[in-house]
Amino acid sequence: MITDRKKKAKLIILLGAIWVVVTLPLPWIVNNPQVSESQFNIILTIIGVMSIPFIVLGVVWTLKPELTT
Repeated sequence: MITDRKKKAKLIILLGAIWVVVTLPLPWIVNNPQVSESQFNIILTIIGVMSIPFIVLGVVWTLKPELTT
């Protein structure tokens, strides 16, 4: 039972990390000389805050798959 919890925890962490990485528009921000450091930090903060509900939704659906139907 403990290994099952560890597997679920690793899966949840992996899904959360994938979601955050996929939602970051870094190539357009990093390679653009018109984006200042303060704008870059604000954009990353907005993306991080907007990602929280989706990560929570993925965690809930991983723990309780019957909620998807």
